[in-house]
Amino acid sequence: MSGTTPGVPSGMRDFLPETMARRKFIINILESNFRKYGLLPLETPAMENLSTLTGKYGEEGDRLIYKVLNSGDFLAKTETEHFASSQQLLPKISDKGLRYDLTVPFARVVATHRHALGFPFKRYQIQNVWRADRPQKGRYREFWQCDADIIGSDSLVSEAELVCLYDESLSMLGLQNFTILINNRKILTGLAEICGVPDQLTALCTAIDKLDKTSIEDVLQDLRKTGFSEYVIQKTNDYLNLTLSSPEDSLAAATTFFSGIEVAEKGISELRELLKFHSYLQHFNAEIKIDFTLARGLNYYTGAIFEVKENNTSIGSIGGGGRYDNLTGMFGFPGVSGIGISFGLDRIYDVLENLNLLAEVKASPTKVLFAHFGDKTLEYGLQCLNKIRAAGIAAELYPGTDKIGKQITYADKKGIPFVAVCGESEMAEQKVQVKNLTSGTQEAITLEILTERLK
Repeated sequence: MSGTTPGVPSGMRDFLPETMARRKFIINILESNFRKYGLLPLETPAMENLSTLTGKYGEEGDRLIYKVLNSGDFLAKTETEHFASSQQLLPKISDKGLRYDLTVPFARVVATHRHALGFPFKRYQIQNVWRADRPQKGRYREFWQCDADIIGSDSLVSEAELVCLYDESLSMLGLQNFTILINNRKILTGLAEICGVPDQLTALCTAIDKLDKTSIEDVLQDLRKTGFSEYVIQKTNDYLNLTLSSPEDSLAAATTFFSGIEVAEKGISELRELLKFHSYLQHFNAEIKIDFTLARGLNYYTGAIFEVKENNTSIGSIGGGGRYDNLTGMFGFPGVSGIGISFGLDRIYDVLENLNLLAEVKASPTKVLFAHFGDKTLEYGLQCLNKIRAAGIAAELYPGTDKIGKQITYADKKGIPFVAVCGESEMAEQKVQVKNLTSGTQEAITLEILTERLK
């Protein structure tokens, strides 16, 4: 019987040590900044009740939720029943799903544990999520999100702070040419109102949200096929051309276009206030741009919406988020406003790799490998290893008795920069023969000197 090569499901990946080191590098910078901005850590289960997840992401989002079959004989109670559709069968065989994002579970946590939390509550969460999407470059079925949320305040200072958090964090990762796009869902609500189709806001936003993958002409044609009138299509076309070169010019054009539309005027006013607050905070490398074509299709957004794009690659969005005014109301805790953003770890990784910004991140934290000839030199190596580790330095001892050349090859392949050879003469002098694998130099020094150099 021939063996088969095992694999993983499409859209999911293994991460080897070098990749993990680089991912940890990104996570460590993000987590450090999350704490710097006063955010507290939170985790939620991989699975949620389907009743928690469904109805929060729109019809398309609901289709992408991974459903988990009930344990045991999940079909036992269905054998004598007839189901006209899969929608009727689903509640009988599955009542749980893998989390689609981190925001809805966060809202559930806030509603469930509200008496134990102080508001405004600022949290960060770094965990994996799953979507039953079609895998492609930069889009996976399992991926990691790094979320930052502030809930329990409707102050636009929160929006300004999160824009700054994006700017500072991505700049620290080495990005120098990226744009933070900003819009407001109230303006999109105003578009539906000015078009005379206020009850079709979701369909309008879903079409506009495809603009990052297609052209304005294709979006308008899509609206035409959906059944929207030529008046709606013309108004939408005028709206999609409101974005100008500067935020001030874009807001001025929108003010004229939406004159007398109260909800849109409120959204424009909020964008102005956000930019004012942001002007008082430190600026890094990001270009801040008002973009009225930004829609973000998630149903729970009610105010400011964000998207981040790196301009030197074609990977697409590397972050996004927005204001959600009553998401916790779906879980019995109404009237609570929140704002959140997400860093797409996997796409950020791909961008940094494409720009060669991760080359210096090494897989092994080990700074020195102690090599030996066996017997007494092994024992001496263990003593040296213990002293170096006691000084807080990552170190290893080669476990076997292979030739020194093979031990050095092991260190070189693992990316360990120094090899300290423990021979009989070195043991007699209480020294080690240290070889620098980068420069090729070699010298006999004491452990004290080695410790100082490695620190």
